[in-house]
Amino acid sequence: MLVNTKQMLEAAKKGNYAVPGANVFNLESIKGVIGAAREKNLPLMVCLAEVHTPELGIEETARIVKYYAKESEQEIALHFDHGFTPELIRQAIDAGFTSVMVDGSSLPFHENVEKTKEIVEYAHKKGVTVEAEIGHVGGGESYLDPEDDDTMLTTVEEAKEFARLTGVDSLAVSIGTAHGEYKGTPHLDFERLQEIADCVEIPLVLHGGSGSGDENLTKAVKLGICKVNICTDLMIAARDYTKEGYGERSYYDSMTLAQEGIKDCLKHYYDVFLTKNPSEK
Repeated sequence: MLVNTKQMLEAAKKGNYAVPGANVFNLESIKGVIGAAREKNLPLMVCLAEVHTPELGIEETARIVKYYAKESEQEIALHFDHGFTPELIRQAIDAGFTSVMVDGSSLPFHENVEKTKEIVEYAHKKGVTVEAEIGHVGGGESYLDPEDDDTMLTTVEEAKEFARLTGVDSLAVSIGTAHGEYKGTPHLDFERLQEIADCVEIPLVLHGGSGSGDENLTKAVKLGICKVNICTDLMIAARDYTKEGYGERSYYDSMTLAQEGIKDCLKHYYDVFLTKNPSEK
């Protein structure tokens, strides 16, 4: 069933688990992540990032995911991830996405607030939930060790003020993870996360889950993270499942293997995130 993320993430917060935000980039990835949710009988956020819309369009994704969600008993949210362009975020809302992320994390604080507030107002009128980011999760090549330089990390004060001023439904925080493949060793600032979780009432989100380490991610979930984004590891799994014997195999069989790799990868992360079915007592 297709749902928005408000009750999904509030249940995760109450149950002390996280829902995976699985990024999709083609039909095989959509079928793979939804297949994992079905086999585990657990909730899922299917995420389309703005940077992937040239290959997988907004309207196209909405139609495909709505079809599979209608056929599924599990709660499935359709989320527009890392929306930088307001026009595209509104397009996603109008196309039937049930959740959107406004990414103004690279902007000055006041500009991030204003940009986010505009989308919150538009989305909430249509029953769509909004995620935003304060602090900045960079790419693997720009990973910052919080022991050396914490200028990109979320502060408790900014997190509290940003949530108050914008009215967002969930908040992505930067505690040392990075997008893409890591160029260094991830060191997560758990003390910072605990302080933020103690002061911010809305569900907290962690981006850059791929490669951050299973133990690190489970600990982050126990400290209050309610959703973890996974993208790079899904792509790596698809590649690894098709790498051996690729030249001797049909393209059709390779697509099937890629889908299987994505499904198995996400099933693993369901365990790492301690995900539960909210309908099961």
